[in-house]
Amino acid sequence: MEKMKRQLSPEQREELLQALKVRFQSSMDRHIDLEWIGVQTKLEANAEKLWSLHEMELTGGEPDVVGYDAETNEFIFYDCAAESPKGRRSICYDREALESRKQHKPENSVMDMAASMGIELLTEEQYRELQKLGNFDTKTSSWLKTPADIRSHGGAIFGDFRYGKVFVYHNGADSYYASRGFRGSLRV
Repeated sequence: MEKMKRQLSPEQREELLQALKVRFQSSMDRHIDLEWIGVQTKLEANAEKLWSLHEMELTGGEPDVVGYDAETNEFIFYDCAAESPKGRRSICYDREALESRKQHKPENSVMDMAASMGIELLTEEQYRELQKLGNFDTKTSSWLKTPADIRSHGGAIFGDFRYGKVFVYHNGADSYYASRGFRGSLRV
């Protein structure tokens, strides 16, 4: 089976770069001391990562730069949509959870969808860092990368922001809700 081509058309590429630039410039508090030209240069040199950002954008994630790792020379993008991305809701945690459902199976799983997009699911630590940049998931919730010891018992974790606090809860990994999606990260 041939690997799917992960490349954007020139029009898609320009449209995405423009959307990312506008978001970057309008949210400077998320990436103080970083300049767009450096981000753009890295993006233009990496078509597959640009494709992943396009997938994040298409599913409602509104990706933006939230940091820079000087050791690896990588910009860090997170989904920064106010609520959990609309195009990634109503899915259970992983393939095992999906296959364990006897009826009313969702169309996909978080882990499969993230892998197909070429992104990583936010960890609890990353989710708490994101919440320092604004109030996210005030009406929705987002699945988080679940530690193996929790997952081995059939559970998975998710987070949201209520009453001025970040909450992390657990649920059966096979559950899914119209108000729960997932947020991803990407290093470029």
